[in-house]
Amino acid sequence: MTSLTLFTPSGVLLKAAPLRLAARRLTAMGFTVNVDEAALAKQQRFGGSDEVRLATLHRVATQAPSVAMATRGGYGLTRLLDQLDWKKLARSVERGTRWVGYSDMTAFQMGLLAHTGASTWCGPLAVDDFGREELDEVTPDCFAEAMSGELEAIGFRTEAGFDGLQAKGLLWGGNLTVLTSLLGTPHWPQVKGGILFVEDVNEHPYRVERMLLQLHQAGVLARQKAVLLGAVSDWKRSPMDRGYDLKAMVAQVRSLTRTPVLTGVPFGHVPTKVTMPFGRPVSLLVEGRDAFVGWSHQHH
Repeated sequence: MTSLTLFTPSGVLLKAAPLRLAARRLTAMGFTVNVDEAALAKQQRFGGSDEVRLATLHRVATQAPSVAMATRGGYGLTRLLDQLDWKKLARSVERGTRWVGYSDMTAFQMGLLAHTGASTWCGPLAVDDFGREELDEVTPDCFAEAMSGELEAIGFRTEAGFDGLQAKGLLWGGNLTVLTSLLGTPHWPQVKGGILFVEDVNEHPYRVERMLLQLHQAGVLARQKAVLLGAVSDWKRSPMDRGYDLKAMVAQVRSLTRTPVLTGVPFGHVPTKVTMPFGRPVSLLVEGRDAFVGWSHQHH
């Protein structure tokens, strides 16, 4: 049986019921589920004080379960980055722990890669995915296959114009807002020749463009072999847009960088999401409009 610990590193869980539902569903999938003792801690908008959440991360690292899945995102990990024991966290990865999450977990994943080179997994959150009333079939199946080692590639439909594209590099990225906020800090991994993927929620395309331009102007995009754009969800149109939308934003970014920018990655704040390695070498291949991201399995 694969041990799986649910922990709360960022935002507060307002109710226990979705966490219980997530634990039941993951148990039914064959995981031995442990809910961390501080998973339901509360302080202001956070899942416990900074000290409590810091202790949680170190406790889970010491226990080194097979899978450590964050309950939800929100905000809070950035507060902890300067105090985390990165070596202890990296040792948990060496012992076989796969840290899984997205959204605010991007700060943790970026920091761990920057400080130690250790890899994690971009995948579902316990409450946001397994705790919702209706669970999309792709999300749990993809997660289970990734954790068992069966999953070695994901595929998606992208826009025309990239047929024949092939690239190899380190897959990294995550939530664009969280990621961009780390630029210029010690928690920013210096990835060259990588494949950067990004997603965001509640951010108008002009804000997404502004963040991508910040990465472009800082030289980050030029150092990558490709940029993969996941879901940019739940933004509201403005009367001032006058035709400016996601498509216009992507066209603007593409006009400025030679690095291919591909859309369509099934990842982000949406019900259907794949599970992908973070900080591992991958291969990108595009045939027509079909794009594939593949990786070799590591027995972690």
